[in-house]
Amino acid sequence: TRRRNLPDQTTFSDTVAPIAIRDGFRAAISQAVETFGATAPNPSVGCALLDAEGRVLTVGVHPRAGQPHAEAMALAQARAAGVLDQARVALVTLEPCNHTGRTPPCSEALRNSPVREVWIGAADPNPQASGGAARLREEPGAKRVVMLADRPDMADLARDCRALLAPFASRVVRRRPWISVKQALDEHGSMVPPPGQKTFTSPDSLVLAHRLRRATDAIITGIGTVLADRPRFTVRHVPDHEGRKPRLLVVCDRHGRLPADWVAEMTENGFEVLTSSDLLSVPALLAERGANWAMIEAGPALLASVAEAGLWDDWLTIHKTAGADRIDLKSRDESPLRLLRENACSLES
Repeated sequence: TRRRNLPDQTTFSDTVAPIAIRDGFRAAISQAVETFGATAPNPSVGCALLDAEGRVLTVGVHPRAGQPHAEAMALAQARAAGVLDQARVALVTLEPCNHTGRTPPCSEALRNSPVREVWIGAADPNPQASGGAARLREEPGAKRVVMLADRPDMADLARDCRALLAPFASRVVRRRPWISVKQALDEHGSMVPPPGQKTFTSPDSLVLAHRLRRATDAIITGIGTVLADRPRFTVRHVPDHEGRKPRLLVVCDRHGRLPADWVAEMTENGFEVLTSSDLLSVPALLAERGANWAMIEAGPALLASVAEAGLWDDWLTIHKTAGADRIDLKSRDESPLRLLRENACSLES
């Protein structure tokens, strides 16, 4: 006989309709995307709670390291709103943790809730925290657990959850952050703005570029860019995360030419400035400091070295055109940058 609350995993939800599962996951993913850049070294995670009719009761996200995880936030929000007793299905973008760190295990919080089903968008790649799905299935009080990876009809949502997890998974599994390159080219293929201008892209492209800045934990640039432009690298076209820890800024500088006054200015603007004489050592340097996602904003020389070394995970190119800018995104895996702006994504092997 099959154990109580453990129906065949190939059946659909015993509680709510497929469209409700989809809508709930979209809400959880969408809100978690907004936490990119605030949670490192933890991942960005969302959790939606549904009632028996499939209505979204609340969506919780993990706001930053040391704060409650998404599942705990969703349960607390539902309790505060007086609807926790109505919760029947939890949709979580990442497998609930099964260990006690700075916060209690989310697997236990869900086991002790009225939730009957838990849908999981992606398995936890961190061995220390994994095992939540198995714990949820344990008797007594077992929950029905469904992994999106086992649902071909939900493959698009599973891809989105993998993209959401990609920066954290990169640091945990590969010991290096996810690295995005952002490059803007004018109609002639040049990266150099017209005299007297800092940029030539459209307002929409600037918003996308600054959303990417906000989402990343570190910026990598070259000494040539610093000496030529004295860039600020601040988030200006969208609100930055309030109270966030200093963003890491690595300058590739082989000959010690970094201006001290620029370093002081950047430090005052909320950056921790580091230097490296070896581009290939930068990913490990950033991973050691807990960076999940890094962005390269640099000139042609450094970008050529990045391309030659294959030191990128996705590459965003903004092409200035007579009409709206054209956005190209190449990625070697499911790209978190795609979630910032849905776009056709060509996978590179």
